[in-house]
Amino acid sequence: MADPYTRIAFTDGVRRLQEHYGTRIEHHDRERGDEQPARLGAREARFIAARDTFFMATVSETGWPYVQHRGGPPGFLKVLGATTLGYADFRGNLQYVSMGNLGHDGRVALFLIDFRQKLRLKVLGHARFVDLGQASTELVQQIDLGNYFAEVERAVLIEVAAFEWNCPRHITPRYTGDEVRALVEPLQARIAELERQLAARDRDGEVPGG
Repeated sequence: MADPYTRIAFTDGVRRLQEHYGTRIEHHDRERGDEQPARLGAREARFIAARDTFFMATVSETGWPYVQHRGGPPGFLKVLGATTLGYADFRGNLQYVSMGNLGHDGRVALFLIDFRQKLRLKVLGHARFVDLGQASTELVQQIDLGNYFAEVERAVLIEVAAFEWNCPRHITPRYTGDEVRALVEPLQARIAELERQLAARDRDGEVPGG
């Protein structure tokens, strides 16, 4: 079955470069057969649900690409169905460049990275936004983030056209504050226990290691 990602990403110019650099043969099989739909599976859903940030590229009316960071609590980008993503768009710098671009061209590219595990997922799709005042009760509930502090202005819905797990090479491992704390806490607990043992030996007149 043909991978929909190749239909979108492998343009004639891309194929010519693959031929030039000798990689065409390893990609050719991905384009053979009838195209299969891009349906997010359990692996993609788990990965997306754990992310607290992603980057989204849009295209301006003048043809310029524009990349914007989106962040929130883990899972703020929600899998609403096998082919649909959605997120609450917060009030930001008030430039509205991404939203303006979507009004002209709904095509988007999302880039999601797990720095700790050196994993990244690319998603291509068609996005539209719905101002919160015009959103249905069901949609508002779907993108709800509980008591998260940010002011939500609109919902953004993305129909997934294709996705691909990307090469992990050259990703420098990085850790969030919560991840660092989770790694350090057992060490801190062990240090505290050893300090208690040493203090007890000092009180009892024992010589540590004796």
